[in-house]
Amino acid sequence: MRNSFAKKITELSSVNNQIALLAGDIGNRLFDDFKYQNPKRFFNCGVAEQNMIGVSAGLAQQGFLPFVYTIAPFCTSRCFEQIRVDVCYHNVPVTIVAVGAGLSYANLGPTHHSLEDIAILRTLPNMRILCPADPNEVDACLDLATEDPKPTYIRLGKKGEPIIHQRSIGRDELVSRIRLRKGDKICLLSSGTLLKEVLECSEILSQFGHDASVYSVPQVKPFPFKFFEEIFSKYHTIAVFEEHSIIGGFGAAIAEWVIDNQVNTSKLLRFGINDEFYTKSGSQSYARHAVGLHSQAFASRILKAILGSENENTCSHFSSNQKAIST
Repeated sequence: MRNSFAKKITELSSVNNQIALLAGDIGNRLFDDFKYQNPKRFFNCGVAEQNMIGVSAGLAQQGFLPFVYTIAPFCTSRCFEQIRVDVCYHNVPVTIVAVGAGLSYANLGPTHHSLEDIAILRTLPNMRILCPADPNEVDACLDLATEDPKPTYIRLGKKGEPIIHQRSIGRDELVSRIRLRKGDKICLLSSGTLLKEVLECSEILSQFGHDASVYSVPQVKPFPFKFFEEIFSKYHTIAVFEEHSIIGGFGAAIAEWVIDNQVNTSKLLRFGINDEFYTKSGSQSYARHAVGLHSQAFASRILKAILGSENENTCSHFSSNQKAIST
């Protein structure tokens, strides 16, 4: 995803001379093409992320479209006051692009995990939150940030995420939903980089005779109300997936909407990270399996929910060594 961001922001900067790029002493080689084309619009702000947010807000007030780039926890939780006061309070068009969403940097420990970022930024007025699932969604997010500039948070994975959409993504889809599979009574909603695992989950469900609709929902805020009205009126089981804390993220936003609108809560299953730090060491794939964020864990819990306890043995072979979230 970071390579897609670097390529796209360089392309956009060639036709929009208001775009500026600020980095927190990472991605120096990644942005060689941008720096070559725009030597006066690239700023390496060093390991001083709070200052970087302040500088970006100042640039925005002078007519630039600043894009801030660094590792997710360092440009969100470390900079919360500056984002709140300098960016959102003044409603200036700063786009914060975070690399390493969720457990992307699992091997570096909790200091580099980003499991609370959506929760804290959802509380801020004027903030738009976008969680792309693949490089084509990244491109669409950057198009939106330049065509409709406002405080924006774009939550990237790291690198090597597969291309899932074999086409470009339009703005109307980006801010509402992108359908990948059409099903019957089950709906799977994924926000961010778990989409591949969610699609694999739908294939497992199909093997048991349950065809599920699958949607990618990149925009977490503003909340796509009309889409969820349609979803909850159409499907009897809705499962939501995110590589984020179960508290305050995409699933929590849906749960809040369900409660506020007195919708049947028994329809909703949420998958995310438990309310605890992840302290093991290993790859992102290893970490996802350790916390139950993988296709077999997803399918096991969904099958149990729709089949009932009397059919629990049907999917018991999916259940070992899983830690799926129950809400």
